[in-house]
Amino acid sequence: MADLILRDLVKTFDKTEVLHGINLDVRDGEFVVFVGPSGCGKSTTLRLIAGLEEVSSGSIEIAGRVVNNLEPKERDIAMVFQNYAIYPHMTVRRNIGFGLRSSRAPKAEKERRIEEVAALLGMTDLLNRKPAQLSGGQRQRVAIGRAMVRDPAVFLFDEPLSNLDAQLRTQMRLEIKKLHQRVGSTIVFVTHDQVEAMTMADRIVIMKDGHIMQVGTPSEVYHKPANTFVAQFIGAPSMNMIGGETAEGGIRLDTGGMLSLPQPLPPGRKVTLGLRPEDLMPDHAQPLIEGPVAVREPLGHETLIYVSTPSGEIIAKADGRVPPEVGETVQLGALPENVHVFDAATGEALG
Repeated sequence: MADLILRDLVKTFDKTEVLHGINLDVRDGEFVVFVGPSGCGKSTTLRLIAGLEEVSSGSIEIAGRVVNNLEPKERDIAMVFQNYAIYPHMTVRRNIGFGLRSSRAPKAEKERRIEEVAALLGMTDLLNRKPAQLSGGQRQRVAIGRAMVRDPAVFLFDEPLSNLDAQLRTQMRLEIKKLHQRVGSTIVFVTHDQVEAMTMADRIVIMKDGHIMQVGTPSEVYHKPANTFVAQFIGAPSMNMIGGETAEGGIRLDTGGMLSLPQPLPPGRKVTLGLRPEDLMPDHAQPLIEGPVAVREPLGHETLIYVSTPSGEIIAKADGRVPPEVGETVQLGALPENVHVFDAATGEALG
């Protein structure tokens, strides 16, 4: 296990800069997840850490040593890729043991390590099977085992669950999280799936266009987003955004409602209000939004309702047992402490 430190990390392909000075400290034993849309730079950052791409400028430090000029095998890292990359002609035992091929440890020590890793992954009974006899989740565990057997300082995961079906992804998320809790390894995990990020990470790194937009715990990035990008990227359904302007006593919304704030902002400023669907309540004492229900999406215990307003459709959550009918006019309000206020020009959070 080890600390991982990125300082002013820049990557340029030809004349195009794709990473713009990334700074991040990953603590020893921490599970950090990089998340963001396609092309945001998260996989490029991982490949730089692994030594699969050359750093244009800046530094990467693992366990107290700068590794910029070291080969991947010299960095004391292990990587698990999106595709399993396991050998079909080898048994599970040989696939896991392949990570020790360059080790000078005695054969008995290598076998002990393979058995130990297989036990941690619940694969002891599968050691003599070949990949064709395994499920998708079991094959991914073999790939993880091949990385684990080397006992690296840092584990790197590059979207390892994206090829699995929904049920297997859920199962593997849980298994990787349990594995981290047992072993306590330093893990950097890349995904485009915010559910994976929220459920697995100690801290989440949210990226956009080669920049880090926010670093924080799952609770922090959900409840205290730093800007409108983070606010809308994290959470499903996405946070509603409504334009408004500060006025005496609060904010006047483009939808016509008036929001009172415990700490008013100077009047005359254009702002954007962020409202999560679960924070919008029908028949609130101080309605902010009014309009007819355009669409309903029943989800069992709750129903998503799409309400038509002059500013576009607003998503709210209603009781799944007695949701409003399509065409019915509803009034929605929210507690001031649950409303996020952003500067309309910069998108940065205010207050």
